[in-house]
Amino acid sequence: MNKKTVRDVDLKGKRVLLRADLNVPLVDGQIEDDTRIRESLPTIKYVLSQGGRLILMSHLGRPEGEKKPEFSLLPVAERLSELLGQEVTMAPDCVGPAVEALVAKLVPGQVILLENTRFHNGETENDPGFVARLAKLGDVLVNDAFGTAHRAHASNVGLSRALGGSVAGFLMEKEIDYLSRATQRPEHPYIIVLGGAKVDTKINVVDNLLKLADGLLLGGLVATTYLAAAGYRIGKDRIEPGWIESAKKGWADSQAQGDKIKLPVDRIAAGEFSDSAEPQYVPDIDLPADLMGMDIGPKTVELYQSIIATARTVVWNGPMGVFEFEKFSEGTKAIARAIADSQAVSIVGGGDTIAALNKYGLAEKIDHISTGGGASLEFLEGKELPGIASITDKE
Repeated sequence: MNKKTVRDVDLKGKRVLLRADLNVPLVDGQIEDDTRIRESLPTIKYVLSQGGRLILMSHLGRPEGEKKPEFSLLPVAERLSELLGQEVTMAPDCVGPAVEALVAKLVPGQVILLENTRFHNGETENDPGFVARLAKLGDVLVNDAFGTAHRAHASNVGLSRALGGSVAGFLMEKEIDYLSRATQRPEHPYIIVLGGAKVDTKINVVDNLLKLADGLLLGGLVATTYLAAAGYRIGKDRIEPGWIESAKKGWADSQAQGDKIKLPVDRIAAGEFSDSAEPQYVPDIDLPADLMGMDIGPKTVELYQSIIATARTVVWNGPMGVFEFEKFSEGTKAIARAIADSQAVSIVGGGDTIAALNKYGLAEKIDHISTGGGASLEFLEGKELPGIASITDKE
C-alpha cells in the first residue's frame, strides 16, 4: 500500500482526529453487533499509546442532517469505555464552542467521541464551512473508516485537504491490502463467489474481475440474472431488463474465456416468497413458470464445493439463496463452510454474507471480513475511492 499510515506521523501531544466507522446496528438503543467498534480498537489503542489526545468521529445511520436521539453515538461511547477500560467522554455535538472547550481540556491518553457527524448536512455535502469547524478540533487526521471510503464527505476527504493530508489507520490499511490482493495480485486458482439480491453492483464486479479470476460461482438473484441472459427460463423470478442486457456481455465474455461463469444446475424453489413456503426441488437449470428460485440445489453445491476446494484465493459477496428462511438456507451454509474450510486466502464482504458467517459460527475461519459493503464492492469494481485517494501518498 503506497499510503502513509498512523505509524508514519508523530502523535505525541497532538490532537488526533480519528475518523472511525462506528456505524453499528442499534435496537431499542442497544448495540446489536459491536464488530465495527472492535475492529477500530487497534488504531484507537495505538494513538493513545503514542500520547495522542484522541478525538473520535463517526456517523451512525441516516439522520438526514437532523439531531435525532435514536441516531446518537452515546451507546457507542459507553461500549468503547468498557472495551478500553477508561472513560470515553461523549461530546454534545461534533462542532461548536462547547465541543472546542472539551477538546481543549484533553490531555494525552484521553478520548472524546464526537456526536454523529451526519447530524449536520455539511458532512455529506462536504461543505467547506463545516469542514473548517471540524478542522479547528485537530492537528492530525487518521482515516480508519473504510466503510465510508467511497464517499467524499467532510470528515474524510474535506478534512484531509484542510489539514494538509491524512494517514490511514490499521483497519483501513488491512482493507486496502486484502482487497488489493483480489484486484491486483491474487494467488491462483482465483475463485469469486457472488450472490444476493443487489445485482447492479455485482455485474460491475464480474465485468472488472472476469479476466483476472479463474472462475465465478453465482447464486441468488445474481445467478438468476445471468441465467436469463444465457437464455434459460427463470420462472416467477423478476429481474430488471437493464440488468439482463448488462449481463449478456459478461456471459459472452465468459464463454469466450473458457466458460468461467458457473451457474446453478439445480435449484430449491417455491411457489411464493415466504418462510412457510414448501421447498420444491428442481433438478434442472430451467425453472418452471409457477416457481421462484429460493436456493441453489445439492448438485450445484457439490459443483461449487469442488471448485472452491482447488482455490488459493476466494472472494465471496452475497448469499446463495434466501438464507434468512431456514428451509432455504442449506446452499449458503454449505458454501460458507466450503470457503471456511478451504486452504485459500478468503476475503468476504457484504452485510448478509457476514450475517451468514456469524449465523453458522464460521467468521473466525475467514482471513479477512470487510467492514465496508458498498466500499468493498466499488473497490472490486476497480473504482477509485475518494476516501482512499485523499490519504497522503508515501514519498
